[in-house]
Amino acid sequence: MKKCLISSCLIGLCTRYDGQSKPNERCLKYLNDFIYIPVCPEQLGGLPTPRPPAELSGGDGMDVLTGFASVITRDSMDVTKEYIAGAEGVLKIALDQNIRLALLKARSPSCGVKKLGVTAALLETKGIKLVEF
Repeated sequence: MKKCLISSCLIGLCTRYDGQSKPNERCLKYLNDFIYIPVCPEQLGGLPTPRPPAELSGGDGMDVLTGFASVITRDSMDVTKEYIAGAEGVLKIALDQNIRLALLKARSPSCGVKKLGVTAALLETKGIKLVEF
């Protein structure tokens, strides 16, 4: 059976910035065909739950990885290094487990796909397919 990564908040784990989860029924049905590994990049990067909300500043996740943008909390704290560390942690899991698919939380500065988050950007550079929920 194939493996995939999934944003842990999408399966009901309370890992979002506000300490809540965001279970997604469509995503949960998608998982029937996979062995899945839940991940929270922010937690892997050392941030607590709950934590202050954060936003990409000056670009998207790829710009953060190349040093042209940052991740800033609403109270103006720079958490860029934590977001990059979390993305690297998720990538390590993906590579160690030979994972080629990640199911990620929409509108997240880490996991967003349409507005590319830091983790999504790093996974994309390694050819991992991204699906946003």
